[in-house]
Amino acid sequence: TYLEGREPLLVSAIEVYEVYKVIRRDISEERALAAVAAMRRAIIAPTDESLALEAADISLVHGLALADSVVYATARRHRAKLVTADADFEELPEAVVIR
Repeated sequence: TYLEGREPLLVSAIEVYEVYKVIRRDISEERALAAVAAMRRAIIAPTDESLALEAADISLVHGLALADSVVYATARRHRAKLVTADADFEELPEAVVIR
């Protein structure tokens, strides 16, 4: 399964931003860079104009914040399940919220 590392992983480019920012703020730049390096084992999905527009529509319909709507739009574009610990995604199709 995706939690055991048997499925390919897809990461939105905006998640790289989020992980780096939080770890750098809370721990250190060195640990933040190490986390980003680990994320490079996944496919990093870029954000383009059409994805931005899709994310805006998702935000309007579901009330998601910018980063969350981009992450969800990225998963939908690639027909991927969104696996997250973020409760904001609980009611969305194709989102798996883990605890």
